[in-house]
Amino acid sequence: MPRSTSLATRWLGVGLASLLAVVTIGLWATGRLALYVNPDSAWFTVGMAVLVLAGAVASFALPLGAEADHGHDHGESRPVSHGGDHRSSSERSESKRAGAEHHDHHRASPLGLAATAAGGVAASGIVLLSLVLPPASLSAELAMSRDVGAAPLFAGSDAVALATTGDTSSFGIGEWAAVFATATDPEAFDGDDVTLTGFVTPGADGFTLTRLVITHCVIDAQSASIPIASDASAPGTGQWVTVTGTIRATSDGRLAVHPTSVESTAEPGDPYEY
Repeated sequence: MPRSTSLATRWLGVGLASLLAVVTIGLWATGRLALYVNPDSAWFTVGMAVLVLAGAVASFALPLGAEADHGHDHGESRPVSHGGDHRSSSERSESKRAGAEHHDHHRASPLGLAATAAGGVAASGIVLLSLVLPPASLSAELAMSRDVGAAPLFAGSDAVALATTGDTSSFGIGEWAAVFATATDPEAFDGDDVTLTGFVTPGADGFTLTRLVITHCVIDAQSASIPIASDASAPGTGQWVTVTGTIRATSDGRLAVHPTSVESTAEPGDPYEY
C-alpha cells in the first residue's frame, strides 16, 4: 500500500476518532458536555473517549500500511522441486488467472474511491469544525420543527399522578407539558402557581414557552411546550424568558398559563430538561 494511502487510512480511522475523543473530554473538563449529552450519561461518554485515546496510542505499535495485510493466503502453496515447476502450462495459466482475479477483487473502483474521498473530506471537515466552533445549544427553529403537538415521549401518567398530589415544585416545562396534554381532570390544576423558564415560540393566543427534553443526547431531543395566554406583545421567537403566573382551565378543558410577569433572561448554562 502506498504511504499516502496508508496515511489517509490512518487519519480516517485513528485520527478522526482521536480528535472526537479530545473534543469530548475537553467539553467535559470545561463543563459544557451537557450541551450535547445528558449529564447522567457523561461518565459513559467520557469513559469511551478515554478508551478511544488509549486505543489510538496502542495503534502506533502497528506499522504504517500494515492494515493492508488481511492475513489471507494469496495463493496455494505448492512444493517445487529443484528441477523447477513441473506443472502443466494450463495449470500455470489457471494459477496466474486466479491471482489476477484476487487482486482485481480488492482493487477499488473509481466510484468507490470518489465516495471514500468525499466522505473523508466531509467527516474531516465536521470534526475539525468541532475544534474551532464554540459549543452551542440546539436552536428554537429546530425545536419548532420537532414539535409534534404531543407531550414528550416517556412523560405522561407519572407526571399527572405526581401533579395531582400538589408536588410540582420540581416540575419543568416537560412535566407540565405532559400534564397539559394528558390530564383527564384539568380543573384539578386550576389555580396552581408556576414559575418556568424557557424560550419563546409562536402560539395561538399569546405565545408558547418551550424547552427541549433530552433522554440520552441531543440526537433524541424532543420539544415540550405549554401555552402562555397573554394579551401583551409576545417576545421574539427564541428569546429566553422566565414566566411567573397561574394555570387556568378553560371551559373546553384546555390548560394555559396566565402570566403575571414575563421577564427576559439569558440562556441558562444547561438549556435542556432531562
